[in-house]
Amino acid sequence: MALERRVVVTGLGAVTPQDLLPVRNTTGIVNGYTVEGHVPAADIQRLLREKPKAKGLAVPGMPMGSPGMEGPRNDAYSVVQFDSTGGTSIYQKYPHN
Repeated sequence: MALERRVVVTGLGAVTPQDLLPVRNTTGIVNGYTVEGHVPAADIQRLLREKPKAKGLAVPGMPMGSPGMEGPRNDAYSVVQFDSTGGTSIYQKYPHN
């Protein structure tokens, strides 16, 4: 049985799976790709180099240790690649420190 995944139109008209939305509206459009949340610059640069058939990248929530969320600890988090139907895959994992 396939799970239905809701996609929503966010800032700048970007279409993003609802469960990948960050806590704050931090949508960016870079060369046609949607970037949601605290995605590291290295992952955006990789996306632009590799040009996958994806809609964009997202970091759900506000994990400590992600760009803009530096602090006393680093939580494990994943950068998620998504397509226009809501399909996802892990693009990059960042471990807990």
